[in-house]
Amino acid sequence: MRVFALSDIHIDYRENRNWLLSLSKEDYRDDILLLAGDVSDMTHFLELAFRSLMKRFREVMFVPGNHDLWIYRNNVQNSLVHFNRIKALAHENGVQMGPKSIGPISLIPLYGWYDYSFGAPSEALSYIWRDFSACAWPHNFSDPEITRLFVAMNEDHLSMRNDHIISFSHFMPRIDLMPPIIPQEKRILYPVLGTALLEEQIRRLGSKIHVYGHTHVNMTAHKDGVLYVNNAFGYPDETRIARKELVCVFEA
Repeated sequence: MRVFALSDIHIDYRENRNWLLSLSKEDYRDDILLLAGDVSDMTHFLELAFRSLMKRFREVMFVPGNHDLWIYRNNVQNSLVHFNRIKALAHENGVQMGPKSIGPISLIPLYGWYDYSFGAPSEALSYIWRDFSACAWPHNFSDPEITRLFVAMNEDHLSMRNDHIISFSHFMPRIDLMPPIIPQEKRILYPVLGTALLEEQIRRLGSKIHVYGHTHVNMTAHKDGVLYVNNAFGYPDETRIARKELVCVFEA
């Protein structure tokens, strides 16, 4: 049994959708896929991904990304209502959005958002970051409030123990996972990359491997005893920063 990582497949793009549908229906039947968010903001594409991947993998585990929670193309009250609809859709298609243990391995999804742990948002960011207009939250919750709401959903699972703990999130848990080669003008996005609250939960959980997405910058890095892996598929033109393939993060 192998555990594969994948995120940010954005199957709104035909090239990405064709890649997904071309995956072997035989090679991964005993394996688990950690799908770390940003499949599509359109529900019918999300369901297509769930159904297609469940035909290929023993288990598919999922955490939503920010794009999955956009509501401007969905008839839904707000992004939190949409989150709950996604949970129902996952359940209907056999996709796991909660923790799962298989023998000595426990796989733990960690929900999150961004709370400006990694920097204060600039005025320029407010004009270019699509979430600010594509998402809507009840009671006009701020991003830090939404972050606290999502990470609180993880609390009940942090006491799980097993020989091998693998966690995964869409959002980045620590800013030093961004490589130093990132151009200064791109660092305007750092405030919306994730939250340090996820890193605290990873440590409490005792993860030895953590998979994340969101940044579209593929990385494999050891930090303080944890292996962090980003295997974002990315947009069709992002060939220099994305592997464009499944990555195995664990084999039993």
